[in-house]
Amino acid sequence: MLPCINKQLFGMECLGCGIQRATLLVFKGDFVLAFKTYPAIYALILLALFLIFNLFIKFKYDEKLKIALIILSVGIIIISYILKITN
Repeated sequence: MLPCINKQLFGMECLGCGIQRATLLVFKGDFVLAFKTYPAIYALILLALFLIFNLFIKFKYDEKLKIALIILSVGIIIISYILKITN
């Protein structure tokens, strides 16, 4: 795993801390622990799959769906980060 530069320099985790471990856990099939490690993992996977799929097939409302998935992902990342640093 790559170390977090933010954590090494400032001593606190960044918004992306845990995404590598969560991705590895998803590939290993430990879906619950992946969610507990990084709650936005499934929203980000859904966003990535949509973006890849959208390269080949265009939808009528693809821009609105893309923006909604981005807002959902960023919202989950920010809320989970705030909860992590307050606990």
